[in-house]
Amino acid sequence: IGFLDHMLDQFNSHAQIGVAVTAQLLDDEKEVETGRDEVNRHASCDQGILQEQVGTALGEQMKKVIQAKVSEATSRFCCPLDEALVECILTAGGGNEEGELSNFQLAPYGIFPKNQGRLKIGQMETKHVETFFTAFAKSSGLGVSLVKIRGDNGHHIVESAFKAFSRALRNLLDGSTTSNVDETNETMKSLWGKGSESYNQGLELGRTGKVQRKTKETSILVELALDGGAEQPKVETGISCLNEFFQHLVTNAQMSLEMNCQGDLWVDDHHTSEDVSIALGQVLNQAFGTKAGLNRMWCSTATDGTAKVEVTMDLSNRPCLTHNLSLSSSGEEYVEDMGSDGTSWSVEMMEHAIESLVMNALMTVHVVEHSKGTTIKETAMATAKAFGKALYFCSAVDPRRAGKTASSKGTLSV
Repeated sequence: IGFLDHMLDQFNSHAQIGVAVTAQLLDDEKEVETGRDEVNRHASCDQGILQEQVGTALGEQMKKVIQAKVSEATSRFCCPLDEALVECILTAGGGNEEGELSNFQLAPYGIFPKNQGRLKIGQMETKHVETFFTAFAKSSGLGVSLVKIRGDNGHHIVESAFKAFSRALRNLLDGSTTSNVDETNETMKSLWGKGSESYNQGLELGRTGKVQRKTKETSILVELALDGGAEQPKVETGISCLNEFFQHLVTNAQMSLEMNCQGDLWVDDHHTSEDVSIALGQVLNQAFGTKAGLNRMWCSTATDGTAKVEVTMDLSNRPCLTHNLSLSSSGEEYVEDMGSDGTSWSVEMMEHAIESLVMNALMTVHVVEHSKGTTIKETAMATAKAFGKALYFCSAVDPRRAGKTASSKGTLSV
């Protein structure tokens, strides 16, 4: 079944586990009749039985890998596509007991047809996505939860589920997690921290970007180094709150940044906010290069005051921003009414600045507000911190990929 093949390939690309599956009909004459090279030759079979058998067989083999590496652990990952965001949580108990699909909330698979969603994607029946994961969980010994946070496109909902599952599985085997990342955790430090192979390979690449531009509205210089960041970024946009936003972002991304903008603030904050965000996105995209060998995806949570925000990011070359930030419901017009320099940053330009950054850095970004800030500024700064943390892990070199792109397509350039 072609679409199922495509989903299983996510194990190879995102769990970094070599997976090959062969299925053959017991009625060999029918198999020969339909042709063994016909990719959808099993679509007319009972797909429930096929999905159960595939899930069981994969789970049985995966159990051996998990038990050799993991005793007790939990791993969580969210995978962002431009039209879907799915959360996967895996729990390993380390024993021989059966696993369980404890939570499965993916349907409906899209918004068309209305109140129903997709029943088939290609030749694969969507109702048996649950069948596959139920069988896999049971035979692997894992506790599995798959929940759609948002999603309008059936293809992307299923793809996000398989990618989130694959990434959560990779983290489970590594002993790392996106939840409550502890910088003192020895496993996280050895994988991604200062002095790790990932960190050192990033330094060797010397990844930098620079944009200098001048218009009638703004004069901008932005220089950035992805690796070995300075302790304090140098940011001067003329808007104190915007400065603080970028300082939080870059500090949490552990990057080095010099940003200077002289804009027409006597008009308003629009041109400055937009243009510096565009420029920062452009220098990030320069520094990323082809993105080959990078970790590519991550999700991070940060707080500021009462605000708690999670940013899920993919260096996808498919730019898209989706968020549920409480910006209009607060009744506030400005992120900060009046900065120390007498300037104000409007709420509408906060949203537009993030969007301009995402679009020009060619990222897919989902922002989820878990708790609202007492003020819009708390929400803004929590977003900046979470964005920076996610950016650090997405842009990190994964030495295991040996310079290859983390994609089932094999490239992100087309």
